[in-house]
Amino acid sequence: MSLLSAIRTVVHRKIVLPGVNFLYGRVYGMDLGKDVRISMGAKLDKTHPEGIHIGDYTAITSGAAILTHDFVNRTHRDVHIGRNCFIGYGAIVLPGVRIGDSVIVTGNSVVGRDVPSNSVVMGNPARVVEQNIVTGPWGIRLDKGNDSPIDH
Repeated sequence: MSLLSAIRTVVHRKIVLPGVNFLYGRVYGMDLGKDVRISMGAKLDKTHPEGIHIGDYTAITSGAAILTHDFVNRTHRDVHIGRNCFIGYGAIVLPGVRIGDSVIVTGNSVVGRDVPSNSVVMGNPARVVEQNIVTGPWGIRLDKGNDSPIDH
C-alpha cells in the first residue's frame, strides 16, 4: 500500500465517516446504529429525518435514496433498516418500509414493501430473489464459501 493510499484510508476512517454520521445523527436527528457507513452521495430524506432508523453495521451506497415522506398524500412514515444490511447504488427505499437484518438490496431496486431478514431483493418493484443468506458487517456475504468477514 502506498503512503498516499494509507493517508487517504486514515482520513476516511477517522474524519469522513465520523463526520457524516455526526451530521446525520446529531444535526438531523436520524437514528443510526454503531459503525453505519453512509456514502456522501446517498440521499437521506431531510423532510422527516427523525423517521430514519438504521441498524448497526449497515452500508448505504452512493445514489441510494431513503424516503420518509410522501408529498402527494401528505404523510410522514418511518423507515427501518436492520443490522448488517447493504443498500446498493441507486436503490430507493420508500416511506413506511421495514427492512430486516442481513438484507442485501441490489442496485437500482425500488423497495416499496417490507423485506424479511436474511434475503436479497432486486428489481422494480423489489422482490425477494434469495432467502436464508448470511451477511457480516455492511452486508458482506458470508455464505458463499467465505466464512469470515474482512478485517477493517
